[in-house]
Parts: sequence; C-alpha cells; structure tokens
Amino acid sequence: MGHDHDHDHHHHAHEPYAARPHPEFVVLDIGEDVGALIVHLDASLHGVEVEISPSGDDRARSHKEVLERAIAGRPAHTAVFDRLAGGSYTLWIEDAAIARDVAVTGGSIAELDLRSATLPACVETSAPSTTSSRP
Repeated sequence: MGHDHDHDHHHHAHEPYAARPHPEFVVLDIGEDVGALIVHLDASLHGVEVEISPSGDDRARSHKEVLERAIAGRPAHTAVFDRLAGGSYTLWIEDAAIARDVAVTGGSIAELDLRSATLPACVETSAPSTTSSRP
C-alpha cells in the first residue's frame, strides 16, 4: 500500500542524541521516597554513558549519557538520574567506579561535581563528533 504525498525519501545521517546541546528543561520525577542526582562532569566526557548502581549491588546498573545543557547561560555537561530510591549509590564509567557512597535523599535533588576529578585510566575522554554528512 502506497501513500500519496510528496516528500523526499532519501535518508540523511542523523547526529547522535548527545551530539547536540540540550536547552530544554529537565523534568525530574522525585517524591517522598524518591530523589534525583545531577552529576557535573568535564566537557571531555560529553556523550559518555555514566552508570549508577545501589551501593553494595554493583551489578544492578542503569545509565544516562553526559549531555551538554545550559546552567545560568553557560554550557554544562551533566548526567541526570531521577527516580532514585533514597540511599547510597556508586557511579561507573566503562566498568570503573568513579564515585562510591553517593547519598540520595527522597524528595530532594543531590548534586555531585566531578569536574576536574581524577578518573581511572580506562575512562576514555573524547567528545562525540558533532558533524553530520549530508548529500
């Protein structure tokens, strides 16, 4: 079955989600027993996945990409985790723990500044490509 409207059917290369700045507001799902964590990182980690796990359960991980956002009109590179049960967490990059015992409290937003932190040698720090090819 076809369709009867005109548009171009050739495909363009799309930029990775992390490659573009993210000026949109972040909506956090927090509540009585559930909080959020904002992790501030160096621009060199733009596009890298940061994983999080409850302390003591290193295998139960979820992840977020480091995105470029704006804070007070200036570029900021953050990973934002919401819907976290109050407790203690470990952060990971490329299977290396970068922070342990990070406290998150229900009903609040915790922030962790890892800019200029010494990361394990296995962590690759290269920003994603922001170029795209177009015919």
